[in-house]
Amino acid sequence: MRNRLADLTLTREMESRLSRRRFIEAQNDRRLAAWGNGDFDSLRDRVASSLLRTGLRIAGLYGRGIANALCPVVRRLRLEFGNLPTGLDGFRILHLSDFHIDGVDGLAEIVANQLAFLPVDLCVLTGDYRFKTFGPCDEIYPRMRRILGAIRARYGVVGILGNHDCADIAIELEKLGVRMLMNEAVQAGAPDSRLWVIGVDDPHDYGCDDLAGAMEAAPPGGFKLLAAHSPEIFRQAAGAGVDLYLAGHTHAGQIRLPLIGSLTMNAKCPRAYTHGHWRHGLMQGYTTAGVGCSLLPIRFGCPPEITVLELSKSQPG
Repeated sequence: MRNRLADLTLTREMESRLSRRRFIEAQNDRRLAAWGNGDFDSLRDRVASSLLRTGLRIAGLYGRGIANALCPVVRRLRLEFGNLPTGLDGFRILHLSDFHIDGVDGLAEIVANQLAFLPVDLCVLTGDYRFKTFGPCDEIYPRMRRILGAIRARYGVVGILGNHDCADIAIELEKLGVRMLMNEAVQAGAPDSRLWVIGVDDPHDYGCDDLAGAMEAAPPGGFKLLAAHSPEIFRQAAGAGVDLYLAGHTHAGQIRLPLIGSLTMNAKCPRAYTHGHWRHGLMQGYTTAGVGCSLLPIRFGCPPEITVLELSKSQPG
C-alpha cells in the first residue's frame, strides 16, 4: 500500500510539471512543431527510410547495419574549465541519449553489460527513450529498467524528455529512480560541489523548452550543466551562462560515409554542434551519437555511443 501511495503522490507532482507538454500533445504536437518539423517531414522520413531499407536489403547490407547497431563504443573525454569549483575536479559524468530502446532487440542487455563496468559520479539522460513517436510504450520500461539497474552513478540519474517521447514516459522513469527535469534545475553531487543540472523540455519538435525559467533556481556562482535533447539552443545557453551543454538527437547522422560524413543531422544549427565536443564562447558542449537508432535499426560508420566525461580544472597560464 505504501508503494502505491508513493506512486500516486509522484504522479500528481509530475503532472503539474508536465502540464505544458500535455497541452501540446493534446493539440497534436506534430503539427505544432517548434522548428516546422510537421507532417511533411514525417512523411519524408518514412518514405526515405522505406527506400533505404529496400536498397540495403537488395545490396545484402541490412543485416550488417543491424549488427553495427548492437556494438556500442565507450568514448571518454576530459574537459577543462577555468571556473570549475575545486570539488568538481575529476567529477565523472555518464552521458546517455537517444536510446530508442524498443527499436533493436538485445541492445538493452548489451548496454547494461557495458555500464556495469563504468563507475561515475552522475548520469545524465538526454531523451528519446522510444523508437516511434506514437503508440504504446510498454516495451520501453523493462528495457530501461535493465539499463538503469546497471548504472553505477554515486549521485544518481537525472533525465529529460526528447522529441520521440510522450509525457507518460517521464512519470514511469521517475518511478524507476530517474529525476526527470521539466524546465527546472537541481543541485547534484556533494552539497558543496556547486554543480547545478538544468534540464529543459524538448526544443526540437515540442518547443516546450524554457531555459530562463529553468535557470531561476541555479545560483549565479554555481557550475551549470544544461541537459537539452538537441543542441539547437546553444546561443541562448551560452548567453545564459551555461558552462557545459549536453545534447543528443542527431545520432551523429547514424549513417556516415567515407570522406563525406553524414548526409543529414536533423538539427537547425551549424554542423559543428551536431556531433562530439564543441565550444561556443566560454561554453563547452558535447553532442553524443546516441545509444540507439531512429527510423531504421541500423548504423554504418557511426557506432552507438556511451560517453564518459571527466571534468577538470584548467591551470592558469
